[in-house]
Amino acid sequence: MSEEVGSMLAVYDDPSDQHSLSFGGDTSSTEESPGETRLSLQPTNDHIPYIGQRFSTHDEAYEFYSDFAKSCGFSIRRHRTEGKDGVGKGLTRRYFVCHRAGNTPAKSTNETKPQRNRKSSRCGCQAYMRISKTTEFGPPEWRVTGFGNHHNHELLEPNQVRFLPAYRTISDVDKNRILMFAKTGISVHQMMRLMELEKCVEPGYLPFTEKDVRNLLQSFRKLDPEEENLDLLRMCRNIKERDPNFKFEYTLDANNRLENIAWSYASSIQLYDIFGDAVVFDTTHRLTAFDMPLGIWVGINNYGMPCFFGCVLLRDETVRSYSWAIKAFLGFMNGKAPQTILTDQNSCLKDALSAEMSITKHALCIWMIVAKFPSWFNAVVGERYNEWKAEFYRLYNLESVEDFELGWREMVCSFGLHTNRHIVNLYSLRSLWALPYLRSHFLAGMTTTGLSKSINAFIQRFLSAQTRLAHFVEQVAVAVDFKDQTGEQQTMQQNLQNVCLKTGAPMESHAATVLTPFAFSKLQEELVLAAHYASFSVEDGFLVRHHTKVEGGRKVYWSPHEGIISCSCHQFEFSGILCRHTLRVLSTGNCFQIPDTYLPIRWRRISVPSSKLVHNAPNDHAERVKLFQNMVSSLITESAKSKERLDTATEQVSILLSRIREQPISLQCARDISTINRNL
Repeated sequence: MSEEVGSMLAVYDDPSDQHSLSFGGDTSSTEESPGETRLSLQPTNDHIPYIGQRFSTHDEAYEFYSDFAKSCGFSIRRHRTEGKDGVGKGLTRRYFVCHRAGNTPAKSTNETKPQRNRKSSRCGCQAYMRISKTTEFGPPEWRVTGFGNHHNHELLEPNQVRFLPAYRTISDVDKNRILMFAKTGISVHQMMRLMELEKCVEPGYLPFTEKDVRNLLQSFRKLDPEEENLDLLRMCRNIKERDPNFKFEYTLDANNRLENIAWSYASSIQLYDIFGDAVVFDTTHRLTAFDMPLGIWVGINNYGMPCFFGCVLLRDETVRSYSWAIKAFLGFMNGKAPQTILTDQNSCLKDALSAEMSITKHALCIWMIVAKFPSWFNAVVGERYNEWKAEFYRLYNLESVEDFELGWREMVCSFGLHTNRHIVNLYSLRSLWALPYLRSHFLAGMTTTGLSKSINAFIQRFLSAQTRLAHFVEQVAVAVDFKDQTGEQQTMQQNLQNVCLKTGAPMESHAATVLTPFAFSKLQEELVLAAHYASFSVEDGFLVRHHTKVEGGRKVYWSPHEGIISCSCHQFEFSGILCRHTLRVLSTGNCFQIPDTYLPIRWRRISVPSSKLVHNAPNDHAERVKLFQNMVSSLITESAKSKERLDTATEQVSILLSRIREQPISLQCARDISTINRNL
């Protein structure tokens, strides 16, 4: 939406409508001088009100005047009503006025309450239509007895008038569609795009705006919090009855109200058993509709794709709440703590992790830190911001702690950041985020830009429009199921691709049969680079350095009998992939296969748990319908991404629907369907 239209919306969204106007007697128009008024734009049709025009009801008159107003470039509202011979004798006269009639009243100020400083659209416009009730021609009818179409303000063009509140409407059918979309977890923007495609209208030409949709969804959230909490617990118990392997924990406060709740699915627990060595615990989001902090546990599987481990909603962000969340998560995972956990910078969470996961390495997510850089440093370093950011990334990726310390001091001096509080804070926490300090800890590659973006996009699926707190659990389930199914398809595609061998070495061909394509591509990069390194036998191992270097290098220890090999660069400990230095030593030592120890199970072509919907395929008819609803939700989400996808989906679903209608329906099935429809 353009800035012009956006500002216009801000002006015309005026809720006040209780200011009186003065109209001169029963004249056909208001008396205004030409210099003070602006004549209306000519309507696009001949439906112009006139004195003596008759209507069966006052609502019919209102609709006629509203259509006329829209064609001219303004909207109307009901203004004043008058009765005959006092109160109680029936309505005999009505006034309909321009939406900009009257003046803005002075608001009573309340110091304890925040005031909304919205600009009013009222400007004292005198355009109006008056109707009076008469029975002189037989049955009661309404006749136009006054009409004025002079405005003291600019009128809107046709492409702008539709944004006036009076003409922005959401039909009952569209409301049902929006609520159905909200349950699937798609964003409001995606809802708008999908409905534009469905109705074949240009972007921005629906009879309502994104703001209207958000207000509609917000209205469904204004429910009794206690009833919401009961619905959420009821939802979790229902899921538990259908799937005994679903796990959830919750706490109640002193008033017996829901305080915290955490949950995880059977497939998530199975995935964690294999890929729970490195975990991201993202607590940077809130469910704004319910003002609750949200925590999501995610990881990376053997194909380099995000996998969901668990979710938690908290009452507050205290050490006590975070400690409870961590205990609940460990309970779901049978007490197994990750080797490494990555979080945002949060002192309460840090203290809770120290207490509940004392043997787990705690690190900070670099992408959560970098996301704050524009607000921290853009104004500080000015035109050199991009130069500074490039230098930060260079330091971040260094291997040596000594090189990092020296480079950091030089960077601070070069950019004059000695007293910058953010630089001081980053440096004090460097052991939690800078890779030179983390290379001896396993992070599964989650510090790379590609994987960090993938994880963030995965988390965003949970944060789109929510209608009810209980529905959020459903939305997470739909998002996880969709990701599981998509992941299975991508896994199949990876496995079907022909692996291209680049070195011809036996180690390469052997690794290609064991590792997933994602992990093998990382190892292959190191194998190719290993050919550029020379190895020298020294007293307690090997010294490996690039063939162009005469000094330095990496120290490699190899004991063939014990099956142990390690390198001072710590890449295997960091990523689970052997480095070029160790591969060079293995090649020099006539080793034709990488030892099994250094082909971790978490990177192998193993059969990982598929979607929980597949493992727990329901036999009950109602459950099968619920499963089908989830599948349809995924179909809608994917189809809405382009017109071509939507056309293909529509065509194929139409064919499928025709075939389904040809199938017979038993009497018992008809009863089941009737029961399900009543319950949905």
